[in-house]
Amino acid sequence: MSNYPYVELHCHSGFSFLDGSSQPQELVLEASKMGYPSLALTDHNGLYGSMEFAHEACKNGIQAIIGSEITIALDIPEIPEKLRLLTTPNGEGDILSEGCHLTILAKNAIGYANLCKIISQAHLKKTSIYPHVLLSSLITQTEGLIILTGCHKGPLSIALEDSFNTAEIVLRKLKNSLDQNQLFIEIQDNKTKGQKSRNKNLGFLADRFDIPLVATGNVHYHHPSRSRIQDILVSIRNRTTLDGSHRWRRPNSQFYLASPREMSYRFRNYPDALKQTLTIAEKCSDFDLTRNLGYTFPNFRGNSQNKALELLRLKCLSQLEKYYEKSSLINEARERLYQELSLVDTHNLAGFFLVYSEIIELAEKVSSKLRTGVPRDQSGLPPGRGRGSSVSSIICYLIGLSHIDPVESNLFLGRFLNEDMETIPDIDLDFPRAVREELIIQIYKKYGHENAALVCTFSTYRTRSAIREVGKALGIPGEILTKISKSVEHHSTKCLSKTLQPILELSAKNTSPLWKVLHQLIEDIIGLPRHISQHVGGMIVSSRPLTEIVPLEPSVQGDRILCQWDKDSCNDAGFIKIDFLSLGMLSLVDEAIDLISDRHSYVPNLSRIDFQDQKIYDHVSSGETIGTFQLESRAQIQMGRRIQPRNLNELAIQIAIVRPGPIVGGAINTYVKRRELLRNNPDYSIPYAHPILEQILGETLGVIVFQDQVLQICRYLAGFSDGEADSLRRFMSRKRSKESIESYWMIFQNGCKSKKIDKSVAQKIFQQIIAFSGFGFPKSHAVAFSLLAYQSVWLRHYYSTEYYVALFNNQPMGFYSLDALSRDAQRQGVEILLPNINLSQTKCIPENSDLRIGLSLVKDWGIETTIRLVAERQKHGPFKSLSEFLQRMPKSLKRKAIENLILVGGFKDFGLTRRELLWQLGLWLGPKEKLGYRSIKNKQIQTELQLVEPDSTITFSELTATEQMAMEYRILHFSSGVHPLSLLRKELDSETTFSKDLCELSNHQHIKVSGIVVARQRPSSAKGYVFISLEDEHGFINVVVNPRLYQKLRHVLIVEPFLVVYGRLQKSGSVSNVIASEIDKLDVHRTKGSTKKIDESYRYLKDLRKSPPRSKDFS
Repeated sequence: MSNYPYVELHCHSGFSFLDGSSQPQELVLEASKMGYPSLALTDHNGLYGSMEFAHEACKNGIQAIIGSEITIALDIPEIPEKLRLLTTPNGEGDILSEGCHLTILAKNAIGYANLCKIISQAHLKKTSIYPHVLLSSLITQTEGLIILTGCHKGPLSIALEDSFNTAEIVLRKLKNSLDQNQLFIEIQDNKTKGQKSRNKNLGFLADRFDIPLVATGNVHYHHPSRSRIQDILVSIRNRTTLDGSHRWRRPNSQFYLASPREMSYRFRNYPDALKQTLTIAEKCSDFDLTRNLGYTFPNFRGNSQNKALELLRLKCLSQLEKYYEKSSLINEARERLYQELSLVDTHNLAGFFLVYSEIIELAEKVSSKLRTGVPRDQSGLPPGRGRGSSVSSIICYLIGLSHIDPVESNLFLGRFLNEDMETIPDIDLDFPRAVREELIIQIYKKYGHENAALVCTFSTYRTRSAIREVGKALGIPGEILTKISKSVEHHSTKCLSKTLQPILELSAKNTSPLWKVLHQLIEDIIGLPRHISQHVGGMIVSSRPLTEIVPLEPSVQGDRILCQWDKDSCNDAGFIKIDFLSLGMLSLVDEAIDLISDRHSYVPNLSRIDFQDQKIYDHVSSGETIGTFQLESRAQIQMGRRIQPRNLNELAIQIAIVRPGPIVGGAINTYVKRRELLRNNPDYSIPYAHPILEQILGETLGVIVFQDQVLQICRYLAGFSDGEADSLRRFMSRKRSKESIESYWMIFQNGCKSKKIDKSVAQKIFQQIIAFSGFGFPKSHAVAFSLLAYQSVWLRHYYSTEYYVALFNNQPMGFYSLDALSRDAQRQGVEILLPNINLSQTKCIPENSDLRIGLSLVKDWGIETTIRLVAERQKHGPFKSLSEFLQRMPKSLKRKAIENLILVGGFKDFGLTRRELLWQLGLWLGPKEKLGYRSIKNKQIQTELQLVEPDSTITFSELTATEQMAMEYRILHFSSGVHPLSLLRKELDSETTFSKDLCELSNHQHIKVSGIVVARQRPSSAKGYVFISLEDEHGFINVVVNPRLYQKLRHVLIVEPFLVVYGRLQKSGSVSNVIASEIDKLDVHRTKGSTKKIDESYRYLKDLRKSPPRSKDFS
């Protein structure tokens, strides 16, 4: 601890969003090195990083003081109007600049609650674009708070710039409104112009009003080296360059966390102001955010635990009799239920399950309302589906939180509920998008906006966004930044200097100071939060108003409220987070059922289809699973071909085995080899290190595939409790020290020894557990997903048209772009028909056995415009000419949108070529005009459209096939016709091998392949290997790139949409891979005297590169 009397009470982190350049952890660690006993975090208008700050401080033995720098509006009638709330020309309130700031610290739990309420009010009731609170409102909520008068933007400093009299009015208002010893006048010394005279004047006011001074550092970064990135962040916040941000940037690099010794020197003339920092820290010592939060989950209708437990028991028993009425498993199910109820009683969770039960009942009402009158209402599908370990619970099954029978599926409970658990179990629920959106609104209505909020997430800088924004602030041209950002992976910074090498425009500048600065700044900014956004599914509810526990603010959507903590902080706070996840596949299934009913007058009940249909397993085993749930990735397609599952349990194993845990543990090759041996010899005996393992690993042929198996091995071989076993599982998923592994090994060894298991056997089994180190699925999760996976393949097989229409309408979803999906649909016999002004709807629709593209997929055509177009057509009939179309459409429709629809064949029925239609449009509308407006001197003037009939003798040829395809990619981002490479085949090397011919070639043969890049992957478990999926006219080609070749050619592999690969064919059963030895971009080479066809192909490829087919990238 420092011998100098100082504690920092005014400190910003990256959670001041573009006004702080250090993480809370960095500030704490720096403070710890300097001997700080306490540290405050006071980010702008929020407590976003406060929970992780508090936990990091606790870990380092530092008192965490929780505070915020609040923006206020000085609604004091006696001060000049320019310092008060102003009125903008549109009549909306706006604060001068960004308002003025008060530094507010929480003394105790009451003060913390008031601080949360003040911040929530600043966001939820703001009258301008900036969060702020009226001073008159703030001073009514100051119990338990310490108020510092702020930095140079504080009300007192701003008032001093006007006059002493104004400053006295403001200070008098503050003093008269607050309790004694609650208000402190803040002085700072960052060696900036005017600070010394300001401090002198503040000192004079302090003496005159008998208010103590307190020294602060106005910290914005933990170390002076971060001042550069702080300046960059300010430039980004103000949407300008570094050169253009002088008025907003701090004048020097003195806003770092200085040591107590340095601060004592800075304020050597104000010794009492230094001592007041310790006094304030002592006043704030009664509150610890990690322990004194006061959150409670709402109990079920106010019932006691005993009453709630009885209600839960009766609810479950009534459903048990219904579900197992004619089942031989009823006794086992009843025993399982009472086991779970006992654990629920032990952990006081009855109210928790009953609240969840109410939520799923609410979901059923929402679903029923949304499905009323549509076929999906008779589909037999639940409103939502459980996932994760909760699926193993019979309570969850009986009260509707899961659709999987855990008894029939033999699911292990200990991963979800056990005697030793110290945290609330997770229950994740998947819903169709529409159900989830409405359910959130209904939960707000049920619990109130003050008692329910969505969990937030923080958008942080990643490599590509860092390159774009930092480079822009440095004034680097946008086209250069685009090239750099496209040539790097999202998570990579180490390779940035290598990435610059191949870029021709930068080769001469690569060693200049600018590029070195860019590289360093990117490293500094990566990981810093940029803004707050909504978490994909998390929601918290509380019996106490959340505004007293965590600040709330509105989401961008307006009708949603976010809490200012992300899922990790919510977990640290002990919040019970309810996860409502939006699963696109469930929306797809709902829509597909409606389409099937409309076209076939039949509603399939997907809960009662034949789950032993071998045609479906044939699809999986042959890799025909693109566009399906969980089975469409390159790895899963290959795994389906290798495993060849024949039932749901084997499908669950396939889904679970392609995960880091089983992969790193070596489970895949062993499992596949043993399946092949069993297929060839049903009498083959699986080897087990110990007989007990056969009971645990029998279904996975002696290898660990599921998380549950780790728990069961520890329990039955080493005598662990379920809680101890789960502790080992969680430990394995993190970074592990050699000492910790040794500690767990000793416990495991002793447990095995007590059961008379040899040390060598125990060691072999423990190594198998340790090998299963990464992320893996519990069996319950895999079983739940396997059911939906099967249903998706079933729909794709039996109702292909309806399935692909629903798949197109529910994008973005899954692993592939619409481009790859459109060609897969064609391979399944579903043709993709271009948009048609008289046939298309807003969304995609089935047309006979084909798919008609919806108008909303055309670039520049919004949903509202397409709805109006369809309504106009339905009311007044089909459009008969371009001129008639222009007369009937909304006056706000832009020429660009009409051009795009022409270029993709939307007006084909009018009997004119696309060039002729474009010529006509040009006669009537200028390049940037709308239907009801004319451009006159760069202004849009409203006018009537003058449609003069064009000369019918003027004709233009149709676009060539290559031009049409290039336009489709630019406007639709996919092509509806032939494969892009088919138009280039004659100009390409005839030695290129097609994907369909790979099965005929011999193993290890050297070949050349080419195609469009569909996906690029570099899994963390692949030791640097990169996997590329290429597509040619006939299907997919899997390419494996070793780490050395990847580093050599990364500039090609990451950027190029068309590749030529030279390599060796590697075959294993029905799986083929090309092991790359050389890779180049696909090109058509022009020479002097090239044919017209080659010139056209060259231009076509050049155009496609401007708007290339989209691929699944490394992210």
